[in-house]
Amino acid sequence: MTPRENLLKTLRHEAHEWIPLAGHCDPYNQPHRRGMDPALAEALGTVRWHDESTMIFSRYLGLDIMDFYYAPLRCRQREVTIDTDRDGDIQTTVWHTPSGDLREVTRYSGDTGLPYTLEHMVKTVDDLAPLAAVFADQEFSVDADGAQALLRRQAQVGDDGLVMAAMTGTPLGQLVRVHSGVENLAYLWADGRHELHELFAVMEENHLRQYRLAATLPGLDVLICMDDTSTTTISPAMFEECCLDYTDHLADVMHAAGKFYFHHSCGLIRDLLALYRQTKMDAVHAYQVPPIGDVTIAEGRPNLGDKITMIVSLVQMCGSLDNRAEVAESIRELFAEAQPGDGIIFGLAPDPEKDMEETAFVARECQKYQRLN
Repeated sequence: MTPRENLLKTLRHEAHEWIPLAGHCDPYNQPHRRGMDPALAEALGTVRWHDESTMIFSRYLGLDIMDFYYAPLRCRQREVTIDTDRDGDIQTTVWHTPSGDLREVTRYSGDTGLPYTLEHMVKTVDDLAPLAAVFADQEFSVDADGAQALLRRQAQVGDDGLVMAAMTGTPLGQLVRVHSGVENLAYLWADGRHELHELFAVMEENHLRQYRLAATLPGLDVLICMDDTSTTTISPAMFEECCLDYTDHLADVMHAAGKFYFHHSCGLIRDLLALYRQTKMDAVHAYQVPPIGDVTIAEGRPNLGDKITMIVSLVQMCGSLDNRAEVAESIRELFAEAQPGDGIIFGLAPDPEKDMEETAFVARECQKYQRLN
């Protein structure tokens, strides 16, 4: 059985040969170059989003591949215009819509080039209609060159794994993380609930158009709703009110195309699992166990049910590895908890403070327990 076949059978809850252990590498999650094999260092180079680093990292350690790529879709605004001004590391963006203007201010890190929001585009209820106008105005199409690049990536991954694409989060999650921030959303939830739901309906229609196009693309196995859901910012009641039907609508699109829908939920989700169980999602992506998360595998499975796969992050990579015996025992216990191995995948993402020797140690300990009897 190839790694690809084993991953597919795992996600379909069919008999498989080993618990998948998938690597991941991106600009945030990459190994320290200290003591790195020069050939690996050269192959990784400067890690960028959607590059080949996940494949390189995973193959080096003998891991399954669940490659993060992107859906090659073009987006254009038909009537809304956008003005951008850059002054040093500060960028100001203004959207001009028929319903009014929106303004966002972003700072770019001099070290990483990554953006950090200084001023959100949504500040009051009056900004919700202009944001809805932005989404309603967007038009999507498949980028032909990007579609060919996706096929080449699929060929590179081959039988070693799956190709996934990260998509936008739920409308509620996007307000939290991108458009308004937590504080503004709290006031909007209290003072503009009706207007929020009107906006969310427009955003869902926009997202469905994207998913319907992306689902047609050969080479993609999975679309991931990158929601970062956590009860630190979204209560179970909020998720139930705003996200259950949305999740099923997007999952239906993917299932009709014979593909999978994952929900990226990397926060505190103990009290969300019973709600997830009601949906048609195929997997909870980046399931965090303690001490980062708030729910173990054993505690979560009864609430999540047996039809949704847990893709569990190896939290050992985030802690101290000084006591190797203790770390090894924690990994043994984690895999024991995962038995009989149905509906579970482990994910290993490197920590930029840890080198490849330390990362390989964690991988080797996991590999001792992957095979199913």
